[in-house]
Amino acid sequence: MNPIHILITDDHPVVRAGLQGMLASQADFVLVGEASNGAEAVEQVERLRPQVALMDLQMPLMDGVAATAQIRARFPQTHVLVLTTYDSDASILRAIEAGATGYLLKDAPRDELFRAIRAAARGESLLAPAVAARLMGRMRAPAEESLSAREIEVLTLVARGASNKEVGRSLHISEATVKSHLIHIFGKLGVADRTAAVAEASRRGLITL
Repeated sequence: MNPIHILITDDHPVVRAGLQGMLASQADFVLVGEASNGAEAVEQVERLRPQVALMDLQMPLMDGVAATAQIRARFPQTHVLVLTTYDSDASILRAIEAGATGYLLKDAPRDELFRAIRAAARGESLLAPAVAARLMGRMRAPAEESLSAREIEVLTLVARGASNKEVGRSLHISEATVKSHLIHIFGKLGVADRTAAVAEASRRGLITL
């Protein structure tokens, strides 16, 4: 099992210490660095090249959204997993539009955090259930909005076991576009990850397994 190199970014030392302790319990996690603001995070990613950057949103000097956008533009091999107390629609959408791979709240159970980190390292999106529910509410039309033809194509390939990269290759779109489609799918279906999206879409008869 290849270790996952992780950077923690949070302006509260107590939070960083708590995360450090949790990550140390997992054999496949290696904490390579810490940052107390977005500007430090960008510098640390440039120097350490972690696979996953855990990112708070509200920080001095440079906030998490700006840092996420810079990291994703300059170091696309590093995936950003937002870990914050902010669950407003604006915060969620700004972070996702900046390129965050996943979005968790700080009260997430340990196992959910671990699962999200491993998903992020694979370049897969995972949203906290509360976040998925918010996106679903925002994206719903007066009548429940259905998946678009392209979203169904993406989810059908995911259901067959294709990775984001393989989906992009099959549909001649970028991996970033695949992730964007998945985030919208999660919101419309009110789910948090790929597996749940496939199950829910199948239950609704949107795709056939």
